[in-house]
Amino acid sequence: MARFYYLIFPVFLLLLASPAVRATHIVGGELDLQYQSGSRYQINLNLYFDAVYGNPGALDNSLSVGIFEKGTDRRMQNIIMPLVSNTDVAYSDIACTRPILGTHRIRYSTVIELPADKYTNPTGYYAAVERCCRNNSIRNIRNPGNAGQTYYLEFPAVMRGGKPFINSTPRIFPPLSDYACLGELFYYEFGGQDVDGDSLVYELSTPLNGHSSTAEPKPNQAEPQPYSSIQWMPGLDELKQIPGNPALTVNRFTGRLQVRPSQLGLYVFGVKCSEYRKGEKISEVRRDFQLLVEDCPKNIKPTMSVLMPGTKKAYQPGKDVLVLGPTTTRCLTLRFTDPDPSSRLSLSMHPVNFSAPIPAFSITQGTVRTAGFPDTLVSQLCFPNCLNTKGKVYLLDVIVADNGCSLPKRDTVRVAFTGIPDPNDPPVVATTAGPGLPLHVRIGDLVTFQVTGQDADADPVTLEMTGRGFAPASVGATMVQNTTGANVRGTFTWRVPCPTTDKFLYEFEFGAAASPCADRQVSPPLVVPIQIDYTNAPPTFTASDTVTVVKRHLGEPFTMTLEGLDTDQDALTMTASSEGLSMAAAGMRFTAQNGTGKSTGVFEWNPTCEGVDRTDMAVTFRLQEATCRPVAKTRMLRFELLRPEAPPFMPANIFTPNNDKLNDFFELPTLPPDFCESRLANIKIFSRWGNMVYQTTNRTFKWDGGGLPAGVYFLLIEFTDKSFKGTVTIAP
Repeated sequence: MARFYYLIFPVFLLLLASPAVRATHIVGGELDLQYQSGSRYQINLNLYFDAVYGNPGALDNSLSVGIFEKGTDRRMQNIIMPLVSNTDVAYSDIACTRPILGTHRIRYSTVIELPADKYTNPTGYYAAVERCCRNNSIRNIRNPGNAGQTYYLEFPAVMRGGKPFINSTPRIFPPLSDYACLGELFYYEFGGQDVDGDSLVYELSTPLNGHSSTAEPKPNQAEPQPYSSIQWMPGLDELKQIPGNPALTVNRFTGRLQVRPSQLGLYVFGVKCSEYRKGEKISEVRRDFQLLVEDCPKNIKPTMSVLMPGTKKAYQPGKDVLVLGPTTTRCLTLRFTDPDPSSRLSLSMHPVNFSAPIPAFSITQGTVRTAGFPDTLVSQLCFPNCLNTKGKVYLLDVIVADNGCSLPKRDTVRVAFTGIPDPNDPPVVATTAGPGLPLHVRIGDLVTFQVTGQDADADPVTLEMTGRGFAPASVGATMVQNTTGANVRGTFTWRVPCPTTDKFLYEFEFGAAASPCADRQVSPPLVVPIQIDYTNAPPTFTASDTVTVVKRHLGEPFTMTLEGLDTDQDALTMTASSEGLSMAAAGMRFTAQNGTGKSTGVFEWNPTCEGVDRTDMAVTFRLQEATCRPVAKTRMLRFELLRPEAPPFMPANIFTPNNDKLNDFFELPTLPPDFCESRLANIKIFSRWGNMVYQTTNRTFKWDGGGLPAGVYFLLIEFTDKSFKGTVTIAP
């Protein structure tokens, strides 16, 4: 294959006191700018240098790049880029290496800041590096040994519309170390990449000379544009940079170079890559490079013939259309040779109007016309049995190529064909669940049976399971495929759960699937219905007392017995609860004896003051059965604490302590009774001067007047929640 060798040496020396060395063998190069984070970018220069004839003293340890504002050409900053690597550029085919051609790639790189408050000009910016000089032997430009190079790129503002505009310029072109042969077609994939996914467009451009010269080969800093261009030799221009038929071209969208050179020599050429986003050009990168045209040894292209399937008749491109199907062989015989001695030939394919499936060669390469080898090699091209063009005619280029330099010679036969796949029957599925369907089960049963799938065409089978109106996994059903191949077995397992709805019939659908030739085929579905048999009689709940409201005084107990019965013999549980009431504090106690089919409970209430003035004392008794879809029975009792009855309190207000045994004492037999929060606290008697003359806490007291003189005295009766005031008179 055509190869270039460009040796690349760094073009800049550190800025020392010694003068810059003239680099007379610069092959080419390009700049790129890559976004890092925030306002940080990395700027890179790839410099390509002649590794055979270049002056090692021209290697620079660093280079200066200038950044300018477009439109005004205002200098924004100067940056020193240090040398970071120096590597060889390889030939596409190492066997085509020429000792007169070699290239180094020398990379300079540094991180720079492009602040958002500074790089806002909507016209954008450009960067440039200037260095002299080019190879003396270049044939297509004037005075090449004194011609400089300017490496140039454009980039957009980092802010647009008040928002960050993130962009990395294209990183263009794989380096070229190949050469072209006089009169032979040369091509090379020269396209680049963009990390942002923007569109790239390529075109030829005239290389830039700039301001460097033999007198000042390495300027201290790059100058702003305009940059002078190199001068083409007579008869050449930007669109005819390398003479040929055709002259050098570059594919606008792929960057592929192509030329059939008509003159020997070393030629410089330039390519510009423009970057577009949403139809707007946002950046530009230029690259200069060289192509050596040599007078190569003559290389005759190989030839190939294709025989019709199963015959010795030659296939005629453009006339024959192969029909590849079940009744014909799907293999073509290929015969290929090369007049050149010891040529190594290789076969390849290129689908023209389809992508897959691609056939396979029995032999992909071989050497002809060497001792012990035939002059003609034979290979088979076999199409897969699954080939199905669905009535369309597919086109396939079958290519034989030699190993000639600089590029291989090729012979191509375009084969037209249609493909019909082998007939294929769908798989079948069966289970051991029958014959009596539906299966009748009860809750808690373990259901298991085998599922089998078979394919008569020996295609690999996969078992599948679905549910009609439900997902098997949601009810805990599984099917595990235990084997693989054309005959497979699986195990269905289901521990029957309690249905969460009124659905008791579950229809499981089983299938076997195969994918011959990537065409999915499924067996007719097999349905296994499973009926859950379930009945439940609700329990009965009775009590020894049918009252709904229980009224009691303090000290007056209440007892009730409750009983629950279940004919299904489900386990029963009886409980008692009260919302917002401490049953124990209210004097309530409930004990239960729970069991299978029967539960009993005893409720007792010994009233306490906890229930005074409460109108919401209620206890709920609940009988719960343990079964799939349980029914609960409840009974509620309300409770009321009664206050004691008392006659109106009208205390006596006169007595005669004269020992005549008639009304000799003052007493209060009709005092209101003590009850919970209302209890007698004190009885006090005062003189009219406010002196207490008697005091007691005994509600059955008898006061004989204490020998006090007759008269009116004041009475104070104190309860814990109220008091009474009055008078009592001691009569003579």
